[in-house]
Amino acid sequence: MRKKLLFIMPGLSSGGGERSLVNLLSQVDYEMYEVDLFLLNHDGLFMEFIPKHVHLLPLPDKYQQFTLALWKSMSLLLFKGEFGLAYHRFMFALKNRLFRSTALREQYSWKHMSVFFESLEQPYDTVVGFMEKTSIYFGVDKVQANTKVGWIHIDYDQLGMDPNFDVSYFKQLDHIVTVSEECADILKNRFPQQREKISVIHNIVSPKVIRQLADQSKNETAVTKDEEISILSIGRLHYQKAFELAIEACRKLVDKGYPVQWAIIGEGEERQKLSDLIQANGLENHFTLLGLRSNPYPYLKKADLYVQTSRFEGKSIAIDEAKILNKPIVVTRFSTAKDQIEDGVDGLIVDMNAEAVAAGIEKLIQDKALRARITDQLAQSSLGTEEEIHKFYKLLV
Repeated sequence: MRKKLLFIMPGLSSGGGERSLVNLLSQVDYEMYEVDLFLLNHDGLFMEFIPKHVHLLPLPDKYQQFTLALWKSMSLLLFKGEFGLAYHRFMFALKNRLFRSTALREQYSWKHMSVFFESLEQPYDTVVGFMEKTSIYFGVDKVQANTKVGWIHIDYDQLGMDPNFDVSYFKQLDHIVTVSEECADILKNRFPQQREKISVIHNIVSPKVIRQLADQSKNETAVTKDEEISILSIGRLHYQKAFELAIEACRKLVDKGYPVQWAIIGEGEERQKLSDLIQANGLENHFTLLGLRSNPYPYLKKADLYVQTSRFEGKSIAIDEAKILNKPIVVTRFSTAKDQIEDGVDGLIVDMNAEAVAAGIEKLIQDKALRARITDQLAQSSLGTEEEIHKFYKLLV
């Protein structure tokens, strides 16, 4: 008899965590496991990649009313006599305005969102809250399961959350999974009473799949001239990714006469800010915000360099994917960078400022021997992590 698993995720719009879930689901043995998926949002870039064996649970009617605009949601709830729900809808909006930190908003508004969900009737062998915050809270509060797992994809201390809120939820988890040894150490220091529950499962990436997708170009990739230097970055347009450093570094390289063509694949709340910065620096012909792409790999394959300017990361899937396609990489010195890049061997780690980013790129442009050594090192490395699925299976025993 197959074991029943439930994965919970805010959505599959874009991002490393979303790609990580799709990759994991693609590796599950569906002869052993029956898998349900609960998403808070059924729109998203990666919806088409949900394996056919996965059953997507419907959203409850009350929650769909909750997701309407505030005035429309409250009007509908009041018309139906749902005064308690209308109160919580209002308080949810208020809490989201009171807290400047998006992480604190999500934590302290959960109790007002949670009333729009009934506990799921179906019991499960294992429930997995596959993203920090709401996914974990839902799994703890709304799901009957023999085993409860929470997944943290980021450096916890950089999230700006209140650990006192999370500790009560972490106590109710059987396993806390994170994506790198550095992230695990941070969690153990922050939650010492839960340290025995904490384990590392690296993001699953498949070289075979990535190389196949990289060859599926539909003439969407930017066309560059032979003399131009193509640089790619991938990530949400968010403070965490520090893409303003990329724009400033691009300006410095162009000022030195390098024919740079830099593109970012991703979308997010900082699009307007970054667009304005591109214009202010006169980089309209050198720097492009491409938006979302369900298949970024043809772009990555054609790029000369991959650059990641993040302030913090858990373990970047995009870096692993760039390594699989043998791209010379420049990353900033965020806390977990050394978990993925050995400086000078399979990439460069630089200080977190535009001057250092530009200098790292310039070094790779000028030093062709270094670039070749990095490319050769990546080509000879064993980079697939499909076997990580077996670590996951051990949690399900």
